[in-house]
Amino acid sequence: MTIRLRADALDTIAWRAAVPAYDRKRLSPGIVHFGVGNFHRAHQAVYLDDLFNKGRDHDWAIVGAGVLAADGAMRERLAAQDFLTTVVEQEADRSTARVTGPMIDYLRTEDRAAIVDRLADPAVRIVSLTITEGGYFIDPASGTFDPEHPDIAADGAMPDAPRTVFGLIAAGLKRRKAEGTLPFTVMSCDNIPHNGTVTRNAVTGLAGLSDPGFAGWIAEAVSFPNGMVDRITPATGDRERRICAEEYGIEDTSPVFCEGFKQWVLEDDFPAGRPALEEVGVEFVPDVTPYEHMKIRILNGGHAVIAYPAGLMDIHFVHEAMEHPLVGAFLKKVEEEEIIPVVPPVPGTDLGGYYRQIEARFANPKIGDTVRRLCLDGSNRQPKFIVPSIADRLERGAGIAGLALESALWCRYCFGTTESGKEIAPNDPAWGRLRAQAQKARNDPLAWLEMEDIYGRVAQAGVFREAFTGALAALWRDGTERVLARYLEGRL
Repeated sequence: MTIRLRADALDTIAWRAAVPAYDRKRLSPGIVHFGVGNFHRAHQAVYLDDLFNKGRDHDWAIVGAGVLAADGAMRERLAAQDFLTTVVEQEADRSTARVTGPMIDYLRTEDRAAIVDRLADPAVRIVSLTITEGGYFIDPASGTFDPEHPDIAADGAMPDAPRTVFGLIAAGLKRRKAEGTLPFTVMSCDNIPHNGTVTRNAVTGLAGLSDPGFAGWIAEAVSFPNGMVDRITPATGDRERRICAEEYGIEDTSPVFCEGFKQWVLEDDFPAGRPALEEVGVEFVPDVTPYEHMKIRILNGGHAVIAYPAGLMDIHFVHEAMEHPLVGAFLKKVEEEEIIPVVPPVPGTDLGGYYRQIEARFANPKIGDTVRRLCLDGSNRQPKFIVPSIADRLERGAGIAGLALESALWCRYCFGTTESGKEIAPNDPAWGRLRAQAQKARNDPLAWLEMEDIYGRVAQAGVFREAFTGALAALWRDGTERVLARYLEGRL
C-alpha cells in the first residue's frame, strides 16, 4: 500500500521514512530560489532541512521561482504535495529515504509581478540559483556575458517586464534600492568556475543595458559569493518513482534520488545575513577557487572522460561504464597523468584520495546515473570541465594525448550514431550545430576545432590539433575499444 505524499500524511509516512522534525507552519521565507530541479532539492534544500531539524533558523525557508515552462510544470507537481520532496540516498550497501520540507511556496512562472514583489520583500535576504551551466548567457570560450542574446536584449529594452532570471533579479534589486531596503545576496549553486562572479556579470551586464548607474550600484552594493557544490543526482524517471513506491510506500510524482555524499564550500560574504549552515556541514572559506578547480576538473572532467566512450559503446548506466575495463582504465590514466597534475593544491585535501573517492562514487551501482545525462550539454560543459586542463598542460609543454582523445570521442558522439549504428537522440542545446560540425570533421577533423567559442586559443595549438586529428581518425578507422586499448598501452 502506498501513501500519497502530502503534509497531512507525514505522521503515517514517518513509519517508512524520516520526516521533518520541525513545524512547517512556523517557517517563514528567507530565500527565493530560481531553478527548483533535482540538484537543488538534493543539495541546498537538504542542508536547510538538516538545519531546521536542529531547531535552527526557521526564518530561512525557501520560496521557489522560475521562468521556464519546466519550472511551471515542477511547480504544479510540488504544489500538489505541499512542496514536500522524497529524497532517497543510495549507496552500494544501503539506501535511506527522507521527506524534506524547507520549501513553503513556489511562485507561478507566469506571474512575474508576484516574483518581483517577493524579491522586494525585506524578509528575503538570499536569492539562489540552479539554472544549469548553460543558463548564464555567457560566451563558452571567454566566460564573458553575452548582451546580444535575444532574451537579454529584450530585458534590456523593457526592464520593467523581465523575462529572464537576471532581469527579475535586477527588477527586485531596483525596487529594494528605491524603497531603501538592504539588497539581498545572490548565490549561484551551479557548476561554473567562479559562479558568483559569472552571476554578477550577468546581472550588472543586463542592468547596464538600460541604466548604467544602477548597474554600478549593483556591482558595489550587492554580494555574489562564489561557491562549490557537489552531489551526484540523476534525473527522475519511472524507475525512481517505482522504487519510491515499492520500497518506501510513498507516492511522490517527483522524488529525488542521489548518492549519500554531498559537499558545499562557500565564500562567507552575506551582508544581509545567512543561515548557520556551518552547523550542518557547509564549509565557509575566504576563497573557493581551489575547491572549484578540484571539483570541476577532477569530478566533472572525469564524468566527461567516461561519458563519450561509454555512450558510443551503448552503455546505459555510469556504474556499468566504470565496470568496463577499458573505460575505467581510461578514466584513471587521464586523471592521474593529465588532469590531477595541473590542479592547484587544495587546503587540507589529498587530491589522489579525492580522486579515489570519486572512482567509488562513479561505481555506485544503486545510484542509477545514466551515461546519457553525463553526455548532455557538452557545448557548455567542455569549455569549463576539459578545455582549461588542456590549456594548462599546453602552457607547461606537457602531454595532452588523453584529453585530446576525450575531445575526439565527444566529436564522434556528436556525429549522432553509436558504434552499433544506433541513432543518438539530440543531447545538447546546440545539437544541430554540433552534429553538422562532427559530420564535416569525419573527413576533415580540424572542422571540429573551428568552434573557437568552445576551444578558444587551444584550437590553434599545433600540438593539440595534431593529437586531436590523429585520435579522431583512429576512432573512425578502428573504433572506440581498439583506440582506448592503444592509448592505455601508450601507443596513441
